[in-house]
Amino acid sequence: MRVYVPLTLPGLAEAHKAGALGPAPLDAYAVTPALREWYRSDDVEELEYAALGRAAEGSLRMLAADPEAPRRRVVVAVDVPEGAVATDPERGLDQAAYGEVRLSAPVPLSKAAAVHVDAGDAEEDVAAAAAALGAADRGDDDARFTVDGAEDHDLMWFGVQEIPNLIQ
Repeated sequence: MRVYVPLTLPGLAEAHKAGALGPAPLDAYAVTPALREWYRSDDVEELEYAALGRAAEGSLRMLAADPEAPRRRVVVAVDVPEGAVATDPERGLDQAAYGEVRLSAPVPLSKAAAVHVDAGDAEEDVAAAAAALGAADRGDDDARFTVDGAEDHDLMWFGVQEIPNLIQ
């Protein structure tokens, strides 16, 4: 099963140093039944892209909590056995939880399929979105517009072997 783990660049550096994503439990995003129903598509690529987008928002939340981290969203795509993934049945109808999963154990970085990172030209919009996230969560439409501005930037794809270049 492909899951998308949100990180920051410092988090990616820690994972690279440790050789694993963790510690467990680890929050991630995947194509879940709730995400499939919300997105209303049978196209697996579209659904995986939606899960990637949810993980990018998770990375944005991490950036909002870490003002020292470079303002670039990071998502690591990893393949794990389905038994390693759990959903929270209490949050099944919560739209904010669509696609959320929890990994029960650290995931070796060798299981990563790719790393997705914002390009440098997204940093200004990502910084503004991270700053506006709290107000957007409280219903401020202008702040939501600013947060959505970060989503206008597609994450770039990198091979796992390129991680050392991303974290320098």
